[in-house]
This record gives sequence, C-alpha cells and structure tokens, in this order.
Amino acid sequence: MHPQFGRPRRLNSSSENVPDMEYYLVKWKGWPDSTNTWEPLQNLKCPLLLQQFSNDKHIYLSQVKKGKAITLKNNNKALKPAIAEYIVKKAKQRIALQRWQDELNRRKNHKGMIFVENTVDLEGPPSDFCYINEYKPTPGISLVNEATFGCSCTDCFFEKCCPAEAGVLLAYNKSQQIKIPPGTPIYECNSRCQCGPDCPNRIVQKGTQYSLCIFRTSNGCGWGVKTLVKIKRMSFVMEYVGEVITSEEAERRGQLYDHRGITYLFDLDYESDEFTVDAARYGNVSHFVNHSCDPNLQVFNVFIDNLDTRLPRIALFSTRTINAGEELTFDYQMKGSGDISSDSIDYSPAKKRVRTVCKCGAVTCRGYLN
Repeated sequence: MHPQFGRPRRLNSSSENVPDMEYYLVKWKGWPDSTNTWEPLQNLKCPLLLQQFSNDKHIYLSQVKKGKAITLKNNNKALKPAIAEYIVKKAKQRIALQRWQDELNRRKNHKGMIFVENTVDLEGPPSDFCYINEYKPTPGISLVNEATFGCSCTDCFFEKCCPAEAGVLLAYNKSQQIKIPPGTPIYECNSRCQCGPDCPNRIVQKGTQYSLCIFRTSNGCGWGVKTLVKIKRMSFVMEYVGEVITSEEAERRGQLYDHRGITYLFDLDYESDEFTVDAARYGNVSHFVNHSCDPNLQVFNVFIDNLDTRLPRIALFSTRTINAGEELTFDYQMKGSGDISSDSIDYSPAKKRVRTVCKCGAVTCRGYLN
C-alpha cells in the first residue's frame, strides 16, 4: 500500500531524554477513511509525497502571512486545522489534475505531450471541456474531408505542387519554417497527393510536435499554456479547433459568453464571414492560450483536404524564438488576414461586446482585449 496524503502531529515522550515523535495521519490509496492510520516518519517510504506535503505547508503559510502573521509554536501538538485542510485539498487537486493530464494525452493524436500544472491556487480541471483534435461541425454544417485532386510530385519543393495549383507560394522552407507573410493562405499536400508522409509540404496536418504545459497563471488570467522546449521562430505550434457554428449562432452564443466573461469565438473570415469556431466547450490546447497585445504566435489560414475557402483550418505559428518555460500567446483581435480588426463584433476572434480589460502586461498593451 502507498499513502496518498496525511497530516503530522507530535506526541511527547514521558522521558525528557527521549525526543518527541512525529506521526502522520495516512490515507491509504484504495482504502476507506476508516482504515486511516497514524504512522511515524520512519514507516513512510514515500519521499515525493513527504516533499509535496512540506511544500504545500510552506506555500499555505506564505500565502496567509501576506494577510496576517502566523507562526507554529514549538509546543503545538498538531497542525492547525486550516493548514491540514489546505494540504488535503492540494493533494486531492494534484490527483485530479494528474487524471486530467492522463485523459488529455489519451485523447490527443499528435506527437507533443500535454502536461498540467497548478502551483497558484486550488482550481482543478475544467468541469465542462472536451478535448478534440479537429473541427466539430454542428448540425447543418458539412465539412468535406476529401480533396478532389492532389499533386503527383516526386519533390514538392521544385515541382508544380498544391500551392502552385491554388495560385500561391509553397509556405515552408527546408527547415519546416513558414516563409510567407501573414494573410497568405497555406495549401498543404492532401490525401490524394502521391507524395509520402515525409513530404516537406505536410506540416500542420502532423499536429503539435512540442511538449506543452497547461498551467495556472499568477496574474489573474486563469489557465495559460507554456512550452516545455525551445521553439524556433516561424515554426508551426498548434491548431485552433472547436465547434464550427454559423455566424448567427455565434452572435447568440457571444451574448451569453459576454455575461460569463469568456472569449473563445474565432471568426473564419478568410473569404466570407459565414462560420465561426467556438472553442468554449470543445477544443484542444489552444483553448487555454491567453491573449497578448505583443504575442509570440501568429494566425494563418490552412487548406488541406477541405478546400472550401469558407472553412479554413486555423494554424498558429511562432513569430520569434520561444524559450522553454515561456508562455504562448496570440492576439485575440488578429484576423486570418494578419490585420488587426477595428470592429470586434464582426471580425475579432474574440467576439466580445463588453469591453474587457487586458492583463497581458506588454509595453504595447492596448488596454482592452476587444
């Protein structure tokens, strides 16, 4: 058996020459509370749990001391109830977040791993969020998943490939970095192309290649996403996916979201303004990416198997080198054309009608998300 969490107390010895013995109340994994036992430290062979216990106690005391002084006197026989309660909650939260992390990695279909971290508060996994890997059309919307033609290139770098057929340049260089300016569409090779999976024009369709961490921010922005590895400039990082809805439905949902203070509507406005992606309930890692007025990710429209220009896929590429541990951000007002919208109701990825204060902290911060 292995302990999940516990709380210590000190028992005084009847002899002055024998030091106090510290005991921990242990909840045994898979067993009811009625089987909890008090165990001396030497019986516990779980250094990681003990370190987490100590860290949680230190964090709690540090947080409380910001408001008022708290000390643990030497004659205390046990932890204060509030401290013990916090430590138990942190342990339960850690278990819940680990289960959520495992679920996310079971659902994702890309190479990059997903990690979850919260060292800020007691917030657990979101209660109404489902991880998906591609667009989820709502009733009445059809996503054609099969291209009608494909290339027969032996080397897509030097022959007339899919981008040329669409009248645009091939988007990538030989280092798999994007070389076209924002606003230019990306046409990748598709399921009908004769080139193989190693074709240099198959980047977005391979999914996220980097290990990313969904983490709780300390600046009041809720959850965010940071990279755990270095990302080169102009590299594909992730897609923005969610439910595909009509613009009319987006208007209706947008009014509801305004009152809840959430921002997940992204207009598919490459050629028209008929459809919107809603990542509020269904989405991938991009659901948790925060806004910045000075972002390190840029939006591009992508066409692969579905060549309907009303329904581009939305890809996020790095605008510069992003170091390991750095938060990933994109501009919620950035259109697929690369322009900043002046009308957040009609064009902004964040279809907001109420002015929302921006907390990005950038030198160039505009003050509001919309």
